[in-house]
Amino acid sequence: MKPIVIRVLRYLAKRQIAQFHPMVIAVTGSVGQTSTKNAIAIALGAAFDVRTANKNYNNEFGVPLAIMGEMSPGKNVWEWLKLFVRQYNVKKFPTHLVLEYGADRPGDIQASCDIAKPDVAVITAISPVHASNYTNFGALADEKATLGDNVKEDGLVILNADDQTVNLMRDRFTATTATYGKSGRQANIKDIYVKTVLNDHYVLNDVAVLTKAAIEIDGETVDLKLPNCLGDTPVFACAAALLVAKHCDVPLKKAAKALNESFAPAPGRLRPLAGVKGSLILDDTYNAAPASTIAALDALTLFTADRPGSRRIAALGKMAELGQYSEAEHAAVGRRVSEVADIFVATGSEMQGAADEAERMGMKLSSVVRVHDAVEAGRWLDANVKEGDIVLVKGSQSARMEKATKDIVAEPLRASELLVRQEKYWLKN
Repeated sequence: MKPIVIRVLRYLAKRQIAQFHPMVIAVTGSVGQTSTKNAIAIALGAAFDVRTANKNYNNEFGVPLAIMGEMSPGKNVWEWLKLFVRQYNVKKFPTHLVLEYGADRPGDIQASCDIAKPDVAVITAISPVHASNYTNFGALADEKATLGDNVKEDGLVILNADDQTVNLMRDRFTATTATYGKSGRQANIKDIYVKTVLNDHYVLNDVAVLTKAAIEIDGETVDLKLPNCLGDTPVFACAAALLVAKHCDVPLKKAAKALNESFAPAPGRLRPLAGVKGSLILDDTYNAAPASTIAALDALTLFTADRPGSRRIAALGKMAELGQYSEAEHAAVGRRVSEVADIFVATGSEMQGAADEAERMGMKLSSVVRVHDAVEAGRWLDANVKEGDIVLVKGSQSARMEKATKDIVAEPLRASELLVRQEKYWLKN
């Protein structure tokens, strides 16, 4: 059944691309790719009819579904048949597609490019997530670079110059290359300023943080003001989006206005949420790679004002599929936790190495809480979190750390709106 569905999906998606000739903007990377995809869709949506997936549709099933604007029917054969019939004779199609191309194993990026060849490619940052399926980190980076290799000669490849691995790709491609970043001589991200709203008691709809920055492109500067967006990642996503907008002849001020009004962290992407007992949750439970985990811990340091009794808590689950890099990367996380957190809730077997490292670096034994899984982590947090605490919750998809967030979110009845993986399939597992 699965191979047949994939073949039909690919056929229908390629057929629609050939028929309607939309501009295809594709994003890949290990960190920030979904935020970047969403930012690009908002920036281009200020001037064009844009389609992007609401879900993380970035694989052999997801990319065709994103192209067609469909949701997966799961195991319902009848609904699959209706989808095929519905998509065979489409009469209307968007002018721009903003897609995310994932890479779990060699050949995945090329397979997505074979469906929809990108006019614009964005490579965000590369971390050794999924490295267990590649011979080494270099092979993983080469896989990601395949996206730029497929860009048409009159297209554009946009690279995060602050990521050393990505920046080294700048001379590889035949298409024109543009970069974004805040470091070096060609930096176009200026004056990032993060203002945290430090409350003794957080409540729903609080603006817990405001991130500001100036983005300069071809001599023109626009200002970003992003409520409840935390730190560099959303700014970098918006900078990439503005480069895409410029390439597509969208006025930068118009694109920036759309981003300021509409860009927000997606569920599970370092999203501030009101927690129980007046706490604040930094919910980063969608996934975890070494770079994104360190970035999330860095974000935790922004909440540093002295408030009597308040604490910074890092509840972290495993970073999956790191292969030969797993032990070293988890240890590195443990070292950073010891520097920034008052309490470490180390969740699952892989994170115990991080707990050992945190203790070795001087974190008190009483400040390191070792739990078996996300459910146990949630129970501990629910019993122990206090007013004014800042709680970072993060882990790979398989760690299911959203279960811990759900235990301490102030409005659990809105979990389907606020949290990741709240569909029936996930709730049963």
